[in-house]
Amino acid sequence: MAQFATRDQEEALDLVQEAMLKLIQRYPEKPETEWRPLFYKILHNGIRDWQRRTWVRTRWRVWFGPGPPENEDTSESPWELFPDLSMSDPATQLDQTRAMALLKATLQNLPPRQREAFLLRAWEGLDVAKTAQAMGCSTGSVKTHYSRAVHTLRDALAEYASLINET
Repeated sequence: MAQFATRDQEEALDLVQEAMLKLIQRYPEKPETEWRPLFYKILHNGIRDWQRRTWVRTRWRVWFGPGPPENEDTSESPWELFPDLSMSDPATQLDQTRAMALLKATLQNLPPRQREAFLLRAWEGLDVAKTAQAMGCSTGSVKTHYSRAVHTLRDALAEYASLINET
């Protein structure tokens, strides 16, 4: 969820780590059944704060220019260069790669509340009530956001439906 919101794995990992620390520091007395929705609520707030800070930074960057390019090592890990041998059919592998890229792009283009509802419900496995608690909204809103996200994803991935049903 954090990675889709930030589009940066390192930033996402930092946000998740901060959320975990806040949960442990601020809510140690809460029962274990409440930890998961609390964690996602804290993460949600952290993502919003990060987005606000980023918006302010980019707003000022327009006036002063982008600054010098970062000198980061963007080379791939040698292990990433090896082909995935678990797939025997190159056409199927290509279709799966395209479907995953389309899924990722479609998720990133969803409105933030729809994306959050979908990720909490489908990927994290929270029920409607815990998702509503984590998102700070009603269960009806969760159902609406989730339904809209599912319909958007279903429409976007329609051409890959047979591939998804096979796996």
